[in-house]
Amino acid sequence: MPGIELLDGVAAVARDEWNALVGDESPFLEWDWLASLEHAGAVGGATGWIPRPLVARRQGRIVAACPLYLKTHSEGEFVFDWGWAEAAQRAGIDYYPKLLVGVPFTPVGGARFLVAAGEERSAWVARLAGALREITAANGLSGVHVTFCREDEVEAARAAGYLVRIGLQYHWTNPGYACFDDYLARFRSKRRNQIRREQRSLREQEVSLEVLTGDGIGSELVEPLYRFYRTTLDKRPWGRRYLTPRFFELLRERFRQRLCVVLARQGGRIVAGTLNVQKGEALYGRYWGCEREIPHLHFNVCYYAAIEHCIRAGLRRFEPGAGGDYKHVRGFDACPTWSLHFLGDPRLAAAVERFLEAERAEARQAIDWLRDHSAYKGGASSGD
Repeated sequence: MPGIELLDGVAAVARDEWNALVGDESPFLEWDWLASLEHAGAVGGATGWIPRPLVARRQGRIVAACPLYLKTHSEGEFVFDWGWAEAAQRAGIDYYPKLLVGVPFTPVGGARFLVAAGEERSAWVARLAGALREITAANGLSGVHVTFCREDEVEAARAAGYLVRIGLQYHWTNPGYACFDDYLARFRSKRRNQIRREQRSLREQEVSLEVLTGDGIGSELVEPLYRFYRTTLDKRPWGRRYLTPRFFELLRERFRQRLCVVLARQGGRIVAGTLNVQKGEALYGRYWGCEREIPHLHFNVCYYAAIEHCIRAGLRRFEPGAGGDYKHVRGFDACPTWSLHFLGDPRLAAAVERFLEAERAEARQAIDWLRDHSAYKGGASSGD
């Protein structure tokens, strides 16, 4: 019978062994991303993100696992439960520490229960979900939260007593465009002309864009990419510098074959940039920033250049991250996201379930409305 244990970090697992579990899943689950967060000090220590991956072994071989963290706050999760924490405090319930299954600071969907090839996936999802509940109870924790999971993980976890939450993101899909003009042709003339004006505006300000991938991303770009990440956070009153310069160095050293960088230059100087991650047929937008406020710079660097790269590279999906209704009018269609929540106190669990029931209905209505009102002439993209 496989034994289940907690480790001190993903870095404690051999790189190839962990990545064999990940397979074709999200790149943010790979050893190079998660272990780099640990090695760079972005998690662990006093960060409030204590890595404790849950693994199941059979005869020494890992057959299932979860990227698991002990949390002492709710920052950096993108599935906001601060209201639940406040309600727990008013009721005299300790909400922290809690357990979180997910990827720190990364609102990207993917498997949260990693299962080796040849194993029965649904059975392992149920078993690991149950093990997380047992760990919660044995250690006096308030609960466990599984963020941005796959939809097919929901039912097995629901059967184990987890509550289901639905969120919303905007994703772009490529039905097989041959060029950027094919994408533009999907819009009504007003929106199409607006995008062209935004692109022309950048050229008139003598700003050029450059896309770099893999070995084309030199070590000299590490500092400006971190600087842009930092400047974006510093402009926001709620911004938090979760990541460190060392993390960006490690990404370039270990992970650059997954990276896609878009740079904006004006007068020969790099004035803005965005760091994206790609794997398989998908591109994921992560960190953006600029040192000059130039009209339409954000849309061009973060969206139009990325879409054009997807078309050239034959990528089928672009997930630019959380938030942003402005994405909808640029052809990004509404898609649901999923999270799972087990709360040990029955009073808190009952109150949260009432809230989630209403929230799920609102989320479904919003997604349906946004799809019915797609920016495209023919409706939402095929493939969503």
